[in-house]
Amino acid sequence: MGFNSPKETVEVVNHTAEAKRDTASKKVFVLAILAGGYIAMGSLLALIVGGAMPGLAQTNPGLQKFFFGAVFPLGLILCAVAGAELFTGNTAYFIPSVLSKRMSVKVPLKNWAIVYVGNFIGSIIVAYFLVYLTEVIMHSPSMDSAIKIAIAKTSNPFYKTFLKGIACNWMVALAMWLAYAAKDITGKILGIWFPVMAFVAMGFEHCVANMFFIPVAIFHGADITWMDFIVKNLIPATLGNIVGGGLFVGTAYWYAYDKK
Repeated sequence: MGFNSPKETVEVVNHTAEAKRDTASKKVFVLAILAGGYIAMGSLLALIVGGAMPGLAQTNPGLQKFFFGAVFPLGLILCAVAGAELFTGNTAYFIPSVLSKRMSVKVPLKNWAIVYVGNFIGSIIVAYFLVYLTEVIMHSPSMDSAIKIAIAKTSNPFYKTFLKGIACNWMVALAMWLAYAAKDITGKILGIWFPVMAFVAMGFEHCVANMFFIPVAIFHGADITWMDFIVKNLIPATLGNIVGGGLFVGTAYWYAYDKK
């Protein structure tokens, strides 16, 4: 077949987790910085394309959300094909091996900590140095869109952002599951594009993307503090992402195809 079966995909994921476990921490950190940058680039592209359509947002909001979501998958495609360490995907990869006791729970916890910090650094590098200092969205509808998005993301109660985080990473982890199911680059890109486009268009919360969206709005003068960003969005989105990837993908597919 041109793709791996669901059971074979879980085996591929287990091998991936083992490879991540055996990769030196310094290399994981560098790959995590790259992943943060890649997701930020996809987010920036979404702002420049979908965020620059205020008229369409008024007359046909569904179509505007589709355009916004349609270009965002660039970041995850780069992570999957070029290779990088992304926190949201990593919340799912290790779970089958941990639940089958082939791997200690300390392994994913260490990986998640290193990758999370690296993703944040990569996102901030793009937000500050490549967007704010270059004024690439200054004085444009995209900047207004960035500020509006950030305000909306920091205005929801904890439970809403948490639930949106679950929904988001259910889709993102499934996107990477489909990428591992595919045996060629075209299949990987298609497998990633649909779920990622969907979660963005539906307005769910991705903690690494938010490491770009909200700081870039802060840099451009949004009335949001760094504490607002961390407490009102980043913490609940991150916890939701862990549940979405770890429970609804990693645990579910372990139970279905790997549990003895």
